[in-house]
Amino acid sequence: MDIQNQEHPPIQAGDIVYVMVRNPHAQDVANIQEAAVVRNPVRSGELNLFLYETHYPMNEEIALYRTREEAERAYQYYFGSAGEEVPHG
Repeated sequence: MDIQNQEHPPIQAGDIVYVMVRNPHAQDVANIQEAAVVRNPVRSGELNLFLYETHYPMNEEIALYRTREEAERAYQYYFGSAGEEVPHG
């Protein structure tokens, strides 16, 4: 998901975003997790996601959502139907 759009200012260090994390043992199971945007400790000028005490590079392979509501809508689209509860991290 392109989060660098007209609706939101550019992502910067210190922002909180939401990602869907899949269970590696069951591909149809996922949950929404909050992640912090931080400066890459190794490569100056790059940003990382800090999630589960680990730095992850920010790239087009990770779907980021600016709000929990956006993440929940995407979760419902990909994993659930109306009336199902959305798991929270």
